[in-house]
Amino acid sequence: CAAFAAGPAALAAATAAHVSLGREPWADPISIRARIALHSGATQERDGDYFGSVLSRVARLLSAAHGGQTLVSAAAYELARDHLPDGGLMRDLGTCRLKDLERPERVYQLVYPELPDDFPPLRSLDDVPNNLPQYLTGFVGREREMGDIKSLLQKTRLVTLTGTGGMGKTRLSQQIAADILDEYPDGVWRVELAPLTSGTQVPQAVAQALGVNEQPGQGVPETLIANLKDKQLLLLLDNCEHLVAGCAELAAALLRSCPQTCVLATSREPLNIAGEQVYRVPSLSLPDPKQGGSTIVQSLRQYEAVRLFIERTLLVKPAFAVTDANAPALAQVCHRLDGIPLALELASARMRSLSVEEINDRLDNRFRLLTGGDRTATPRQQTLRGLVDWSYELLSGQEKTLLARLSVFAGGWTLSAAEAACGFDPVEEWEVLDLLTSLADKSLVLAEEEGGATRYRMLETLRQYAAEKCDLSAENATLRSRHRDWFLALAEEGEMRLKGPDQAAWLTRLETEHDNLRAALEWCATYTEGEAGLRLAGALWRFWQIRGHFTEGREHLMRALGQTNSRTAASAKAHSGAGNLARFQGDTATARSLNEQSLAISRESGDALGIAYALDYLGGIARSEGDHVSARTMYEEGLAISRGLGNKYLTASLLYNLGYVFSLLGDHVSARTLYEESLAIRRELGDKYGIAYSLNNLGILAHDQGDTVSAGALYEESLAIQRGLGDQRGIAMSLNNLGNVARLQGDPGRARSFQEESLTIRRKLGDRQGIAATLLNLGSLAHYQGDEVSSRSFNEEVLAISREVGDRQLTAMSLLNLGNLICDAGDHASARALHRESLAIFRGMGNGYYISCSLEALADVFVGESQTREAVVLWGAANALRERSGSPLLQDEQAKHRQELERARSVLGDAGLFAAAWEEGRGLTTEQAVEYALGEVSGS
Repeated sequence: CAAFAAGPAALAAATAAHVSLGREPWADPISIRARIALHSGATQERDGDYFGSVLSRVARLLSAAHGGQTLVSAAAYELARDHLPDGGLMRDLGTCRLKDLERPERVYQLVYPELPDDFPPLRSLDDVPNNLPQYLTGFVGREREMGDIKSLLQKTRLVTLTGTGGMGKTRLSQQIAADILDEYPDGVWRVELAPLTSGTQVPQAVAQALGVNEQPGQGVPETLIANLKDKQLLLLLDNCEHLVAGCAELAAALLRSCPQTCVLATSREPLNIAGEQVYRVPSLSLPDPKQGGSTIVQSLRQYEAVRLFIERTLLVKPAFAVTDANAPALAQVCHRLDGIPLALELASARMRSLSVEEINDRLDNRFRLLTGGDRTATPRQQTLRGLVDWSYELLSGQEKTLLARLSVFAGGWTLSAAEAACGFDPVEEWEVLDLLTSLADKSLVLAEEEGGATRYRMLETLRQYAAEKCDLSAENATLRSRHRDWFLALAEEGEMRLKGPDQAAWLTRLETEHDNLRAALEWCATYTEGEAGLRLAGALWRFWQIRGHFTEGREHLMRALGQTNSRTAASAKAHSGAGNLARFQGDTATARSLNEQSLAISRESGDALGIAYALDYLGGIARSEGDHVSARTMYEEGLAISRGLGNKYLTASLLYNLGYVFSLLGDHVSARTLYEESLAIRRELGDKYGIAYSLNNLGILAHDQGDTVSAGALYEESLAIQRGLGDQRGIAMSLNNLGNVARLQGDPGRARSFQEESLTIRRKLGDRQGIAATLLNLGSLAHYQGDEVSSRSFNEEVLAISREVGDRQLTAMSLLNLGNLICDAGDHASARALHRESLAIFRGMGNGYYISCSLEALADVFVGESQTREAVVLWGAANALRERSGSPLLQDEQAKHRQELERARSVLGDAGLFAAAWEEGRGLTTEQAVEYALGEVSGS
């Protein structure tokens, strides 16, 4: 297919192609004669190819042509009629029923002197006997399905299209029949079975469609067999679901006795006879309902559901256009209606009086909204409720009961869950499998295999219908309680499994069941089931933490805590869970309060394990605030308890956190020992989540000691694990650290890529401390690239966030960076104030590494103020401190530092003066060096 900007250009290309082929000296008797069709309309492009209704129409026009012939649609004729090639003319061939079942098309033929102009009649629907209807609307999409089904009809003689009502099975079957009409010289015959009430009427309906009269002494089936025995035709049995037995009996007889007869059936359930090939017709392709961005308008048109909605809407509101404003609502409407063609057509009919946004707002009441269907359609196709009623009334009593009960599930379910929640009188647990299979056969439930297990779901439209039936029953409370109990047990098992080797599988399982877990939490909240709500939310908080559901998790936990004054272990766990999620969002005050309450509850009850967990979490808060003494005390108390209890999981966590404190204090040897012990335990447990964090912090140690190669490898290993787990917070952390490594290795582009991805994740999570940490590193990157304005802006934002959340380390680091930037700009007085504030914070935290950084920064200020000797003293003190802590200058700092020292030697002039000042500084203790830097220095 080729697209042209103007009709005359297309016509000229067609003429040139035919002339060139005609002049080619083909080897006798071979010749190439092309069929060409021209049509006009707006094209749609996807993946470098064209698609849509205009392309479909020109393809149908092309199928009507003969070799060497150029056909032109009425639309293209109007554009090209006044621009014909010299000697060319248009011959009116009249109207033709193309194979798209739409209105007849006025067709013209290009006549040109060098080209043949005498052709047989056009190929059309009228060439072969058929009773296919004409439609007033176009056929949208389904290219893949049509190809699949045509291929099946080449291999088997009975294909049954199944699917939920309104899925477009009838229209699809007829379009396929029109496309392959030429393969059945005795015709294609559609038999509409919906009006029939008995399976015994099926043979008579088929005979009537074929024009076959019953013969004396023969039944109708026998007469049909005798008539069709030698005929090559395709029989469309449409809407078989309420007459399955009768349709199956006749189809089997015809297939046995009429070897050239093929059957294409549509039904909401299979016929279940030998030789049948079942093809489930899926929903139309759908956009992501959360899709956004500047390209949403263009990208939406690639989805069949959207194209159908737009095409039908234009029939009732010609001025409708997709815009940036209404595109999100359009995506939502298509998704919420499950891509069901009839539902989309009913919704588009409402566009006469509502906007697409208003339709989206009203879809919770879809059965009242979607009622304005085609008055010429059958009653069941005029309203959404009528469509579903038809299927529901065909069910047995037990099938109706189970269907209603299955509406309790949100987002799908497993067989085990259905048996547990829905298997009670009058449907016993052992009956659920057969009934569920029957509902799947009837296209009311979808069965899909995921990872070797079958998962079931209902389209949302069917689920809402079933929920209405369930709400009317007296068993609703019992059903929801059973559902809650099943998912509470699942959550509590998952809580334990997240601490071992099955983490990845259980994170996926909990994510898959998240909608059901939410529904169970809502049930607990609505009916004030306080203890169950505490247990359920408390069991899920670690899952919420790993997968980044911070806000949602906090809301569930706080709501559960607000519904009971319980002082149980479940309450303590819920307090800690809410506190930890608050901490990850930078709400330190709330985090401390909740974890202190957890500790108090556990101490009251003598719950040693609860005490140790609370101490671990409170230690983390103290550490983030720079209170390393308190953090160490709490970690060590918790560690003693966990070792006594033999709880390896908690022991590994406390060792890791204690190592973090030693790292911040500059004791890298102790930190490494603790990290490695923690890592060994985590490897023994198979705790991948913990392993990733241990690797990350070992990477930080390597980074601080100048080994960027090892640091990068450790970060990469950590990141791979975190991506596998879907640990959003961990992914962001590792990306941020990899950005630092890339910068130190001289690759600023890669550094920015890592850190911008990290920032995007952290903003999405609402992780305030994480956002500040990444912005800090982006500031360092900007400084590295000479962009001092951006660097200052980043660091000022870090300072604001860190002061707000109470993170003293980030506060001090941003002050340090801002001081360096201002010093470079020549404002030494302001730089001195910032550095002294930063140094005072690091001093209070006991952070040797950053104390040395602050001493060096203040030395730069002293140089700028011509206090060179004092600067050398501070450099000497920092050098000794770095040696003691095992933290050499980073690679990108070493060259600059050597230059500064050489300049100082030059300024002092006397090598002895430099050496004396250097040794004076090296002889100072850390506290003496800090006092020297913060005190009144001569000339300051």
